[in-house]
Amino acid sequence: MTSPRLTTSRQPLRLLQDRVATGLITAGGVGVLLAILAIGIFLVWETLPLLAIGDALALTTLTPLAWGTLKAALSALLFAIPVALGAAIYSALFMSARLRSRIKPTLEMMEAIPGVVVGFIAGLILAPWVERHLASALVVMIWLPLSAGLAGFCWHLAKTRLRRRLPLSWAGLWLVPWLAFMVTVALWLTPWIEQHWLGGDLRQLLYQRFGMDYATRNAMIVGIAMGFAVIPSIYSLAEDALADVPKTLIEGAQALGASRWQALWKVALTAAGPGIFSAVMIGAGRAVGETMIVLMASGNTALLSANPFEGMRSMSASIAIELPEAAPGTQTYHLLILAALVLFIFTFLVNTLAEVVRHRLRRRYRQLGSMS
Repeated sequence: MTSPRLTTSRQPLRLLQDRVATGLITAGGVGVLLAILAIGIFLVWETLPLLAIGDALALTTLTPLAWGTLKAALSALLFAIPVALGAAIYSALFMSARLRSRIKPTLEMMEAIPGVVVGFIAGLILAPWVERHLASALVVMIWLPLSAGLAGFCWHLAKTRLRRRLPLSWAGLWLVPWLAFMVTVALWLTPWIEQHWLGGDLRQLLYQRFGMDYATRNAMIVGIAMGFAVIPSIYSLAEDALADVPKTLIEGAQALGASRWQALWKVALTAAGPGIFSAVMIGAGRAVGETMIVLMASGNTALLSANPFEGMRSMSASIAIELPEAAPGTQTYHLLILAALVLFIFTFLVNTLAEVVRHRLRRRYRQLGSMS
């Protein structure tokens, strides 16, 4: 049944509405591009006096800030990437549809938590606890992945009846009490391990053998807190990329004799590789530009050190602290603008690269869809 045609009197009104909507959308897109261009021009213009002087001493003061930014971002990604990608692989390829419809929105809602809240909890609750129980925190971080692998190994060796009661598609639920039990065991055994194997005090052992000082707010705390904030971004994009992989590819690989694990690694991850890369790049961009978490959990000490237990100071944190008090035209002001320009260029390049990779992924999916 065809829809009735518009009357002659309503056709001009409909055309006018379409043109107005198209004009507003075009104006909004052009306005965003012009705003980005204006920000870039402003940053470059304000940085020219510093670059024209060529003061090497002033530029070297930016080195600890750049190192702190890189250190914080790497710490966050080391914590976030395994967790986010593991969760994305499981929810996209193994989790039941009913459980996925509840778990995925919950994980994506974590992105709505303000960074200042995460930084507050990390600086005032997590950092003092880790300082008092450093050995317990390190043992838990090492033991949790091992205990998850142990659970998978035991499930593989279990009888068929037990596997049916504990299906892999619902492992996201029945693993929770197992991991809680493993954490309890690790916390219970850590004092004995520290007393007999680590000389009774892990912090003193690290200082005597490796010369590593421990600060209350350090790169490890920043990595945990910022990684928690970055996980939803990486998870959401990677999960969408894995879920969009044509099922015919995985089923075809299994029909040719590949196991489920081989189909995952050699087919699903390969096909979703550009989308996963895009997710990691966007997560890295957010980690580099994060301000409040680094400001509240890092100690704000500009150090050139690879020690994960020492503090740092990032470019974004320095801009937030010093720019309101820097007089326009001074060397400090231009140096902070230069730091902002570096962050702007890095974020722009990362987002552009992620978008290019995403377009390549879409074209690949269209080609695979047409071939199937």
